[in-house]
Amino acid sequence: MTIMTDKAHFECHLEAYIVQKLQAQGWVVGQSKHYHTEYALYPQDLITWIQTTQPQKWQKLQALNGDNTEKRIIDRLDDELNKKGTIHIFRNGFSMAGAGTIDLSESAPEDGRNQAVIDRYKANILRVVPQLKYHPSKDAGILDLVFFINGLPMATVEIKTEFNQSLEDAIEQYKNDRKPIDPKTKRKEPL
Repeated sequence: MTIMTDKAHFECHLEAYIVQKLQAQGWVVGQSKHYHTEYALYPQDLITWIQTTQPQKWQKLQALNGDNTEKRIIDRLDDELNKKGTIHIFRNGFSMAGAGTIDLSESAPEDGRNQAVIDRYKANILRVVPQLKYHPSKDAGILDLVFFINGLPMATVEIKTEFNQSLEDAIEQYKNDRKPIDPKTKRKEPL
């Protein structure tokens, strides 16, 4: 395969275009440095979502946990994600002692009669993070784009242009570079 070196065909231009279009639709652009590699979360969005949509539960958790509130929530969420998986927890939330179920998203309302549901739906934080370093090791791989909803990673994208790589190259990259178990640390990869 011949690789073209014309900068107009680099993946970075396609990536920037996608990010720009998402941002125009209300997505927030994040930075890899704010991603928590151990928990595979964007914690700022998780905490903001809970504080904004469930203030009474947040206050109860703060009363019980004080300065450790965020860490307790993230640790509990991590346990539940490991047991039940992202989709289940995203749809159903997770329980926290003293606060009940912590919801992690709000689906689009069927109609406009319930303003509280509409407000929670509008509070969903959609974030795209370009060039996300997804593993704590220094020689870790980087994902071209990762999509988050309320701090939870939902999808990853490996961008290829038809001028220098193919769909098959992306598939091979996921197969060979994105091992489900890290060969060095034996740790399960969250993304």
